[in-house]
Amino acid sequence: MAQPKLSEDVYNVKNGDNAVSKETVYLEETFYIRLKKKTPFRVRLTSNRLSLIKDDSSKEQTIPLQDIIGSKCMRSKRRRVGAGSCVCRSFVGKPPLKVVDEDSGDLDENDISAYLYIYAYNLKRSRRSLKRERTTITLQFRSYDKYEDNNREAQRWRNTIKCLIANEPITNVVPQNDKKLLILINPKSGSGKAVELFQTKVATILNEAEIPYYLRVTESAQYARDYIRTRDVYCWRGVVAVGGDGVLFEILNGMFERLDWQQALAEVPLAIIPCGSGNGLARTICHHYNEPYITHNLTGLSMALVRGKTANMDVVRVETKSKIMYSFLSVGWGLLADIDIESEKLRVIGGQRFTLWALARLIGLRKYKGVIHYARIKDVSNLPKPKLPLTISHSVSHDGELDSPDTEDFVDCYENTETLTNVVNGKRHKRVDSWHSTNSRRSTFYSTRGSEYHSVTSSGSEMRSPVHACMHGPASHLPSLMSQLPSHWEREEGEFVMAYVSYQAYIGEDLLFAPRSQLSDGVMWLLIIKAGITRSQIFSFLMGMSHGSHSEINGEYIKMIPVSAFRLVPEGPNGYITVDGELVEYGPIQAEIFPNIVNLLVPNNNL
Repeated sequence: MAQPKLSEDVYNVKNGDNAVSKETVYLEETFYIRLKKKTPFRVRLTSNRLSLIKDDSSKEQTIPLQDIIGSKCMRSKRRRVGAGSCVCRSFVGKPPLKVVDEDSGDLDENDISAYLYIYAYNLKRSRRSLKRERTTITLQFRSYDKYEDNNREAQRWRNTIKCLIANEPITNVVPQNDKKLLILINPKSGSGKAVELFQTKVATILNEAEIPYYLRVTESAQYARDYIRTRDVYCWRGVVAVGGDGVLFEILNGMFERLDWQQALAEVPLAIIPCGSGNGLARTICHHYNEPYITHNLTGLSMALVRGKTANMDVVRVETKSKIMYSFLSVGWGLLADIDIESEKLRVIGGQRFTLWALARLIGLRKYKGVIHYARIKDVSNLPKPKLPLTISHSVSHDGELDSPDTEDFVDCYENTETLTNVVNGKRHKRVDSWHSTNSRRSTFYSTRGSEYHSVTSSGSEMRSPVHACMHGPASHLPSLMSQLPSHWEREEGEFVMAYVSYQAYIGEDLLFAPRSQLSDGVMWLLIIKAGITRSQIFSFLMGMSHGSHSEINGEYIKMIPVSAFRLVPEGPNGYITVDGELVEYGPIQAEIFPNIVNLLVPNNNL
């Protein structure tokens, strides 16, 4: 067995240009693939990637380090007497390898090998699409005569991978973070499958990455808000909202009801796993970080929980006659707010409820009287250019089969055939069958150690008696709601079909409302549609929101305005006003934006 190379710098020329990138080689060793006799592979772990290189070929399979979420050392499982001996078997040879945790009581003492499993979700790029594929790499360490020695070698690789993933110095000790993720699930979000989706999609990735979590299932309104307000949030590595935008709205406002809101938001990042109907923020995050977004495919955003990368996000302080709240997505009045609230009766069909109710509201188009005041951002020359959405292909499920064209060279096989001899410290050791598989497959050894599951009806899960709720947060720069506004504010008065303000690019999975918006840019985008517009024009406008073309329309009836603050004063008693899709009291409302308030867990894509 060749001594692994440590901390050797290499230089790579990027394809298509003359740029040279420097990376450090931490480990490099030769392994043997089971399927093909006398076929050694070099496996190289660098600061940027894991490379698999066939010795007699220039072909290389590369897995970027940012796509690797974890690794585990395993040991072969004891085979049961008579297992696999059925006379109707249609294949010949040894059964597939089955492994268990090192401390399992079901070990095969006759196998001295140590197995290192490496879990990755490769981001595959084509000209206009992205998808993720699950890859499980298994390295077999069998150079020594004792399991303990082989395991020591496997642990060295595991420790190095763990340190690189955590962006920490390479040591002989695996980086430890005993803090758990707090998972708050709204089981009624969307079509009611949030708990199932978490268990089948998200928990798998967290367990592969060995990220512990504490799960709470909520069954009442404001449960998440009260929970965040009254608990010690500093014991969590992050707070994750599983559901629609509504559960994150509760979490955010629970944070602002804390006296220590500023410290809490600075030290405890928030995250969202989309299982609702709208999912505007989740879609926006994927848009900005080139992460594939497919309904009910949660791989990319689950990986964000593992890698721990954060980005700043703006929040908007919203004031009505009776309360103050904080928002991360939008404020709506008129057509889109009507669709959002009135389509609740169709929640069981998921996001399609918005499309169906939009058609109904076009037929029975409503007009609303009111006054809209706003502080326009006049210099938009330095705002980010709009980013067009990618055409997304369907991602491979994280428990599905790998469909990479390179898979055929790294298929699974279990044959004890050839040996590969290497020299370490002057002694000769045989490495037998040291390569197992890069093929994706269902795994049955996910560990849930360190994670907990609770619901509101679980024993010992009663809520602490809520303290008096009082909203804190950054001080407002605006006059009180009923006071006169500054003279430089602009004003629109009359009849309107709608007014809608968004500070995220997407307000729904298929609604690219503000293509120029960023997570943290200090800008709100105010859309005003005046009465007098035809139904066909509104229909064209709604269709344009699927790809953002509506944002360039500024005419007699439609305006799209960048603002830093606004006030809406509707006339009459009837109508809906929504904040982040949640219904609030109908009447005067004003809002202002505060940049860089929230830390948000985001994908770690370097594109």
